[in-house]
Amino acid sequence: MADTKKVIVIGGGIAGLSAGIYALKAGFEAEIYEKNTIPGGECIGWNRKGYHIDNCIHWLTGTLKGTELYDVWKTVGALSDDTEYAKIDSFYTSTYNGQKATLWNDLERTQRELIAVSPEDEEEIRKFIQNVEWSKQCLFPARKPMEMWGIKDYIEMGKNMADFPKVMKEFGKISLEEYSKRFKSPLLQKLMCDYLPKSYCAYSFLVSYATMAMGNGGIPMGASLQMSLRMEKKFKDLGGKITYGKGVSRIILENKTAAGVELEDGSIVSGDYIIPTVDTHLLFGRMLPETYMPKELKEAYNNPKAYPATSGFQVAFAVPVDFNEGETIFIDIDPVEVGSSKFDRMYVKSYGYDNIFIKDGRQVIQTCITQSDSDYEYWKSLSKEEYAALKDRLTAEVEARIVKAFPALEGKMEHLDSWTPLTYERYCNAYHGSYMSFVTTPEGKQIKMKGTIKGINNLYVAGQWTNSPGGLPVAVASGKFAVQRILKKNGRDINI
Repeated sequence: MADTKKVIVIGGGIAGLSAGIYALKAGFEAEIYEKNTIPGGECIGWNRKGYHIDNCIHWLTGTLKGTELYDVWKTVGALSDDTEYAKIDSFYTSTYNGQKATLWNDLERTQRELIAVSPEDEEEIRKFIQNVEWSKQCLFPARKPMEMWGIKDYIEMGKNMADFPKVMKEFGKISLEEYSKRFKSPLLQKLMCDYLPKSYCAYSFLVSYATMAMGNGGIPMGASLQMSLRMEKKFKDLGGKITYGKGVSRIILENKTAAGVELEDGSIVSGDYIIPTVDTHLLFGRMLPETYMPKELKEAYNNPKAYPATSGFQVAFAVPVDFNEGETIFIDIDPVEVGSSKFDRMYVKSYGYDNIFIKDGRQVIQTCITQSDSDYEYWKSLSKEEYAALKDRLTAEVEARIVKAFPALEGKMEHLDSWTPLTYERYCNAYHGSYMSFVTTPEGKQIKMKGTIKGINNLYVAGQWTNSPGGLPVAVASGKFAVQRILKKNGRDINI
């Protein structure tokens, strides 16, 4: 007989939708409470001047059939066996001093091109390609939480990842900036540091590129919001209830047990199990007393140098559709000060690969200038008038730098929107405006929360902050893991 206990999920982002869907599949009732008016959390987009702006997916880890993560995306309705993906054959291109180099999905092509660009770096280039090849073995484990693994699971992982430990041994504790200095070519040094913040551990970059190169990082056609809406439909089709415009102010504890939630309007909703999927800085301190925060999280929040949070100042424009279709290209720019930092590189990403971003022969292009914790503090210190003025000035400066790099765009750029770390904070309660969890740096340890909180029964934490560096794979798997932990506690089969 099906268990009709009720699961209350806080947050209708990817983790919340995943938790709701798996709860329903396990025979529970499930209700999601979301403070915004649409699902998806940070996996959304919006419309400006008739154009669609995408906020999230640059590549989606888990699009390769046969991987555990693909099975999760399929179960939650985000992907199906006939999902179409953007026809993009490269990760990105970096330019410097009139030269350019591209990281193609075809590793042999990349190797040939990089050696042609910098013959003196041939040995290091071949090592780079070999390490990317080995990094293809690093697949996100999404079948069950690791605390439920047995010896067989570890043996199987050891077989499947036979070479990846070599990558971790060499690149697990050095930053991208440090790694880039192994190359003599200034262009290749830029190439290695362009995509991710240079403080990131080098292995993160190798795994990211490997994900693209093996076909496990496709971009589903139809944009991020459409994927979130597919998950919402799956949740509703299974009988789930989602309430929008209803934020949760606190989790109700009775005798050390999570017994329900109080909504921001003061109303109370009772439940048997609570799954919060919000940022952990919001969870501990507002929804729960801060004393419940796990030690490793406390350490991370208290040491932003070792555990930085990453956000961005982003701008979207409409330009003619024939501009660099489907490309992400990094360019040198006259220095621009954004937040408290100065930048001399930026990228331009063209969205002409999907008709959802095209209107009347014009397409959306976007750029994101990385912002740090100190940049967030700078934005936060501004008055409303100063904030608006700075956004306008920076938007003009970004446009001028794009035109300087691509003179054919002179007079053809239409500004659509600009947003900052405070935008993410406002809409998603994102800690320091971060759209990922803590960055994995050589100074910090990877954060892996157990999903349960010491001293509270029937509370199961999900969301990207449970496992750094977060992102969509962590979010969607954590929703499944939360429900599996409930099943395990009840002595039930965890396979759902």
